[in-house]
Amino acid sequence: MAPKLVDSAKSIFHSSLPDQPSSAEPLQIISNGKSGNLNGVKTLNNKKPINSKYAPLPEYKWHIVWRNVIAFVYLHTFSIYGLYLGIFYAKWLTVLWAGLIAFSAGQGITSGAHRLWAHRTYKAKLPLRIFLATMQTMAFQNHLYEWVRDHRVHHKFTDTDADPHNARRGFFFSHIGWLMLKKHKDVFMKGKQVDLRDLEADPVVMFQKKYYLILMPLMCFVIPTFVPWYFWSENFWISWYVAGVLRYTSSLNITWLVNSAAHIWGMKPYDKSIAPTENIFVAIAAQGEGWHNYHHVFPWDYKAAELGNYSMNISTAFLDFMHFIGQAYDLKTASKEMIDRRARRTGDGTRECGKDNGVEPGYHSYLDDGDHLWGWGDTDMKDDEVEVVLRTNNIKDR
Repeated sequence: MAPKLVDSAKSIFHSSLPDQPSSAEPLQIISNGKSGNLNGVKTLNNKKPINSKYAPLPEYKWHIVWRNVIAFVYLHTFSIYGLYLGIFYAKWLTVLWAGLIAFSAGQGITSGAHRLWAHRTYKAKLPLRIFLATMQTMAFQNHLYEWVRDHRVHHKFTDTDADPHNARRGFFFSHIGWLMLKKHKDVFMKGKQVDLRDLEADPVVMFQKKYYLILMPLMCFVIPTFVPWYFWSENFWISWYVAGVLRYTSSLNITWLVNSAAHIWGMKPYDKSIAPTENIFVAIAAQGEGWHNYHHVFPWDYKAAELGNYSMNISTAFLDFMHFIGQAYDLKTASKEMIDRRARRTGDGTRECGKDNGVEPGYHSYLDDGDHLWGWGDTDMKDDEVEVVLRTNNIKDR
């Protein structure tokens, strides 16, 4: 049965391939850290390069994680039932509660796991770190340590087998398919090369990692289901399917769109040679994480976008408010001159770039030299670039 399933699924996994290789945000439900012996398992091997400038995809041995497949079938089947219950039977307080949880958990991913811990785009005081770690636990996309490790590997080794959700393998693979297979061995090998000492020095991250298997079910399913049932007498199963299953499945698919849709549809005003795009729909749905072309060019920017409009980047609004009340500090962003210079050199021409005023050498981009950074603190980031960012943002030290 399994070999036949693999054969029939090849066309699905390779559908909607982007014109350029891309990178995708590393989000997953259930990890499987064992590489195992894959002898005898069918392989996925693309015979032709997607683009003439890229080599053919290397052989990728499939080992299906049936536990995840079954989980996805359950979640997506009963989320449809949850949608039906939410429209016709659930109390309005239950629907509002599910929306509040989804938004809060989303902030745990965008402002927390992604912009704070993975890319170190700003610094946060203890109360904010605790809040974001709690919300990230509610999101159930693996504990922070693993989430950040995979994300840094993805940025550092984009479009290779070390990228957990290499979008060169197609829309379905980068959206959900990669979670149905064991990770490629390169993900683990390259992951050991990424510096995670900052995470190991953070007691909030390590506490969550230690007690994750206890905290995650409580935060993601028990509390969201219990509150409507206990406080306003919602039917238990309606509460489970609406505030639990539907809310969680919807949130997963929204974040997965950053991996898939934001690598296929949209403009590339900052770097036309990479797959990530500026996708307004994804940006609105994912609380500001759809401005992906910009993010991959300036991964250390706390806004993850050039836009100053909060309506399409609500995570930036949240971080600006945290900065206002003193919980977030040392927020780093790129200057207009730096952005103009980069867009002029490598953009697709869809953005006004202004004139070249001969700005400082530090405004050049590391990507022009073939380097890939995971964010602020990557030792491969050039010293002159570091100095420019520090000076631009009036930050005293790294």
